[in-house]
Amino acid sequence: MIYDESQSTVLSSDNYFGVVKNLIPLYPTKSRLLTMAILIKNIKQLIQVNRKGKKFVSGLEMAELPSVQNAFLVLKDDEIDSFGSMAELDTAVTEYSEVVDAEGCIVMPAFCDSHTHLVFPASRELEYVDKIKGLSYEAIAARGGGILNSAKAIRELSEDQLFEDAMQRLNLITSYGTGAVEIKSGYGLTTELEVKMLRVIRRLKENSALTIRANFLGAHSIPLEYRDRQHAYVDIVIHEMLPRIANENLADFVDVFCDKGFFTVEDTERILEAAARYGLRPKIHANELDYSGGIQIGVKYGALSVDHLEFTGDKEIEALRNSGTMPTILPGAAFFLGMRYAPARRMIENGLPVAMASDFNPGSSPSGNMQLILSMASILYRLTPEEAINATTLNTAYAMGVEDILGSIDTGKKANIILTKPISGIEYLPYAYGDNKVWKVFINGRLAVENN
Repeated sequence: MIYDESQSTVLSSDNYFGVVKNLIPLYPTKSRLLTMAILIKNIKQLIQVNRKGKKFVSGLEMAELPSVQNAFLVLKDDEIDSFGSMAELDTAVTEYSEVVDAEGCIVMPAFCDSHTHLVFPASRELEYVDKIKGLSYEAIAARGGGILNSAKAIRELSEDQLFEDAMQRLNLITSYGTGAVEIKSGYGLTTELEVKMLRVIRRLKENSALTIRANFLGAHSIPLEYRDRQHAYVDIVIHEMLPRIANENLADFVDVFCDKGFFTVEDTERILEAAARYGLRPKIHANELDYSGGIQIGVKYGALSVDHLEFTGDKEIEALRNSGTMPTILPGAAFFLGMRYAPARRMIENGLPVAMASDFNPGSSPSGNMQLILSMASILYRLTPEEAINATTLNTAYAMGVEDILGSIDTGKKANIILTKPISGIEYLPYAYGDNKVWKVFINGRLAVENN
């Protein structure tokens, strides 16, 4: 391979769960790289193909997964150049920088993780022990734990340290096959600290090859000093945080935790009306703890997604129908907290699309492994392998607004792809929930990860 070394950015290989030793240097797409073409041949099954122009899949269509057997795929520079069956490959062409023999392997688009809190100051395993002993998420939050614990800790860390820690986590999720990620603020809860978090996310965008979207979540929790005057904190979000963040162009989206014990429908409506004046599209934390009205208010304001959704009934399903708002389930949080599971099967049977994301955060879902989320989609929510793959690729790409460039194998889309190790078929992807089934990950057409 030929790289423009003067523009290289090498990702750190350490991470807070251990050490990732299999990462290859990644290079941001903003640098101009020399032309290169990679041929991946003898692919056992090339999946999620020919989706160009389709934003997402819904209902019965989620069970469809277009694929090519015994296939080839050509990556040119940072894009998908061509693909098809091996019988269609022009063997006269030899001008490839590299040829990869993928015999026995499945090739698929890299995962898009549309909901994470990946920038955070420290893990919260002591609260995990409290959960084991029976304290609820709400009880921990009410006594100043949970999100507020992270908010306290974030004051102590520099932007540089937050950036380095987050880069290590990006390395980790890349090793499991994630190629795009949305990252939320929300552990600052003051104007200066929310801006601090969003500046870190901007640095991640500039220094990582992954596709990253930033989400302003100042309304993540209510600081203790505002517990009896919640409206005053909402005023700060609207009149101090939003103008500053918009002026510095720090966020792609705005989010609100609209749920029992957090922000009300009225709070959420005020924030979303203000955010609309700055052109920030909403994505809502909704109905994790109760029937909060969060889904309906998200749909009313054109939210790109509403996320969590453990409490989803007939009224919520009807509101989501034909809305353009992606219902996004976060299996890791429900599993880790021992909560009820969102009615994914019922949503699909009622014609809705479903996306699945990791909710990677230190308090309620301390894993960004999207292979595990794909497995949980099948094990806990009874999605078929085809539905689970759609929920973690194309539909999550839509949920973070990148479906035009990611989420499927189509010519002209960004070359973020996964090569699995030799496996029997797509059924093995959710079945072997404890294995890292990734052999190679290409990000922007460059080899980013190679696992033994």
